[in-house]
Amino acid sequence: MPRLRPLLTQPQRLELSKYSDVIAHLLFHRGLETAEKAQKFLEPDYSTDIHDPFLLKDAEKAAGLVIEAIKSKKRITIYADYDADGIPGAALFTDFLKRIGFKNFAVYIPHRHDEGFGLNEDAVEKIVADKSDLLITIDCGITDVVAVKKAKKAGLIVIITDHHEPPEELPPADAIIDHRQADCAYPDKNLCGSGVAFKLIQAILKKERFGLGEGQEKWLLDLVGLATMSDMVPLTGENRVLAYYGMNVLRKSPRKGLMELLRKLKINQRTLSEDDVAFMITPRINAASRMGLPMDAYSLLVADNETDARFYADHLDKINNERKGVVASLVKEVKKLVHERHGSAMPAVIVLGNPLWRPSLLGLVANSCAEEFNRPVFLWGRDGDDVIKGSCRSEGQSSVVALMRSVSVEVFSQFGGHHHSGGFAVSNEQIHFLEVKLNEGAKKIKEVKEKARADLDKAKDGNGLIVEETGLDDDNENEQIIDSELKLDDLTPQFFEDLSKLAPFGMGNPKPLFLFKNVVPKVVRTFGKAQDHVSLTFSRTNGREISAISFFGAANDWAKILKTGDKIDLVATPEKSYFGGRVELRLRVEGVERK
Repeated sequence: MPRLRPLLTQPQRLELSKYSDVIAHLLFHRGLETAEKAQKFLEPDYSTDIHDPFLLKDAEKAAGLVIEAIKSKKRITIYADYDADGIPGAALFTDFLKRIGFKNFAVYIPHRHDEGFGLNEDAVEKIVADKSDLLITIDCGITDVVAVKKAKKAGLIVIITDHHEPPEELPPADAIIDHRQADCAYPDKNLCGSGVAFKLIQAILKKERFGLGEGQEKWLLDLVGLATMSDMVPLTGENRVLAYYGMNVLRKSPRKGLMELLRKLKINQRTLSEDDVAFMITPRINAASRMGLPMDAYSLLVADNETDARFYADHLDKINNERKGVVASLVKEVKKLVHERHGSAMPAVIVLGNPLWRPSLLGLVANSCAEEFNRPVFLWGRDGDDVIKGSCRSEGQSSVVALMRSVSVEVFSQFGGHHHSGGFAVSNEQIHFLEVKLNEGAKKIKEVKEKARADLDKAKDGNGLIVEETGLDDDNENEQIIDSELKLDDLTPQFFEDLSKLAPFGMGNPKPLFLFKNVVPKVVRTFGKAQDHVSLTFSRTNGREISAISFFGAANDWAKILKTGDKIDLVATPEKSYFGGRVELRLRVEGVERK
């Protein structure tokens, strides 16, 4: 059942007296309970809210190595992951090096299907053959011990920039910048891969400007913001600042590829939203590696002429449409197999594979299954080298990295990721034991948490247990949490304007959910080519109408029986739509209960 957040007490409300009742309520329940925290969140300041890059372990050392390579005109290779975090990072470094007039560099993005995630030995051989002197990884490398050893043996200087969980044995790189290292004092542990790469650029510029004007690096924030909002990192702390300023730069970015893609998608660049990034731009960047060559997405981001920009925008849109069809078919197949295999007796961790499945598409499928079955999902197939590889996704509470670490070391030949998503490789001999081992690991993790919870319960002082501070899961975290109850008349233009100040929304800063009780739609209709979307229209006391939209909502049980004049409780989030060049203040339906 949905649960309403409690109202603020008088002292709590007084602390946030500068803001309206609704905004104060939202701020407080996002952990911004003081006026100082609230202002810092709503009005981030780039000059004061961005941390010193030298707080990152090895950042100063890495910056020195890059500066020496640039001044000596050594050859630099940028090796980036193939997703919408790594690819913008490669474009980020490309832009930086071009801006300072350095040309002796190459970019290498591995083929998702044939090479897989991370730095691989074959790639190292090609980089060495290209006579590279310095190798910089972006959004990968922290687990690639063997490949880095090979690179070092060949005489390469290696700098790793990554944000994934470090293994027990670190690669023998010359410098490793990863804020998740236990001995790294960086105050924010949630940067994405491109965010870490940007910190290296900041570190370089703190030591040597190379003629680049003060503050010019801020033009790189469009790519940092794009990656931050594309990756599964919380939009709080420094990420909030990077996403906030990233959106500002994206709305006026001169990047020809992005501008052409937005034109093709009929998105007004000046009113670009985080939803446009997450649901329109990001999938097309990721489609390049899922369906073909990741360098195509990189080429879009670095295109310097309209011909290339238009070509890659058209190409990425085309293969994304192809990807949708393939993934939809695969999701249907996998869900059917899960139901046939497990029925109502679902295991704690779902594991399924087929040698014919393409690993590059399995992350999307695993995500859909994790949402439907509400448990971690591990899916595997075979790559171009006949190696078993897969993707895993969390249902939102479990850590897939913790799950993979919980199994015996011989099961995975390679794995990595962060809390909600990851990738892995398994030998032919061990794949048969993967499901059993992961479910045994899940059981052990649960037992440890239950014991810790029991110990903490015994130690309670009567003020209640704050689960978030223990790192444990909340027993009620699967229930829908509604921020506040509103009336339709509360949805004024000023209300929408106030709400927009909390954007960009995303993980860690979710879109607010409101409950509208006993409202009656005057119109209920379906729309779209397949009539699979639902629109509800309501009247307000001022005579003005407001609509509530549920995309792909026609399949919901409530939509099949709801008719004009029915009284309902509506759960929705307010949004601004700019479709067709017309501004519309409306609601996005999140739940309907017929009275």
